[in-house]
Amino acid sequence: MKIELKKDFTWSLVVPTSMGVRITPANGQPVHSSDNFFMQATSAETNVASIPSYLGLSVKVLTTFVKDSPIAQLIKNNLAGRHMASEGKEVPQGGPWGYRHQFNIADSGYGSRGPRVQNDRAGEVGRTLNVKDFDLDRIFGKEGVQIVHLSGLIGALSPETSTFCLELARAAKKYGTRISFDLNYRASFWKGREKELHDIFTEIASISDILVGNEEDFQLCLGIEGPEAGGKDIAAKIESFKVMIGRVKKAFPNASVFATTLREVNNSNSHLWGAIMLEGENWYIEEPREIHVLDRIGGGDGFVGGLLHAILKGWAPEKWVQFGWASGALATTFLTDYAQPADEEQVWSIWEGNARVKR
Repeated sequence: MKIELKKDFTWSLVVPTSMGVRITPANGQPVHSSDNFFMQATSAETNVASIPSYLGLSVKVLTTFVKDSPIAQLIKNNLAGRHMASEGKEVPQGGPWGYRHQFNIADSGYGSRGPRVQNDRAGEVGRTLNVKDFDLDRIFGKEGVQIVHLSGLIGALSPETSTFCLELARAAKKYGTRISFDLNYRASFWKGREKELHDIFTEIASISDILVGNEEDFQLCLGIEGPEAGGKDIAAKIESFKVMIGRVKKAFPNASVFATTLREVNNSNSHLWGAIMLEGENWYIEEPREIHVLDRIGGGDGFVGGLLHAILKGWAPEKWVQFGWASGALATTFLTDYAQPADEEQVWSIWEGNARVKR
């Protein structure tokens, strides 16, 4: 069963997001012992969108910017360089203690030393994302969108962003746009808002076409019973995840695609990477196999981006999870936390295990 996409559209993919910058030490060193850092524009949702945008599909980013900020200009330049259009309100900074774009401070880890990430989101301008700042009838009705991708990170960022994501989902449903929802549970975002966010996430999930999440996401966002512990037995883990996804499908029958990734960490630079997808009544499994990791951050986003790209291209469902698996693996080879595929062939070569020189 294929997902029916709009034929009359301007945008293949639309993503709401809160943009910021990621600061990473050079050469895989820890933050506390470094004095040389690489800074890049970032957000989980644009990590997802980078796969289709680099591969030639039309992508639009809905966000907010700090007015006259050099960081905002860096972000706009970066999005344009990634072939993404952006739309968003310019919010006055309001002085040195006012709004700013979030900072993500992270090292990549190395070998037996695991990565450490610190999010500094005080004064984050993305928390002001508001439905009144966007003309949803124009975006979804006049311009047209094939898929809108929503993330639980934005859905839980603030009461305003929660309402924004819910209204985006409702508008998408009204105009026949397919909805992708990656639950992305974060305990710190949900603290004190559990009932409110459970209700909002449940409504969004109930009208979504594609649901992505791990065992924690489905349990803590939607109240779905999680998988039984599978230990180190990969086959047992996969079967337990299939049972959980079956429960999700029963609870949210509007969705036709359910997906999750599997990751087992040997060390910071060697992971076993797999994926599971249920499309209609058909299971598609990528059993975990070793990938070599430069920086693990963004691998899950790369998977979702590859999955959505394959759906948008109208490929057979078995290729959706394959391309998603390979896009996630590709993302872990970049110093940016988003993949920058040269072409579809490069992604397929990763899935095929072909790392030979291409001349």
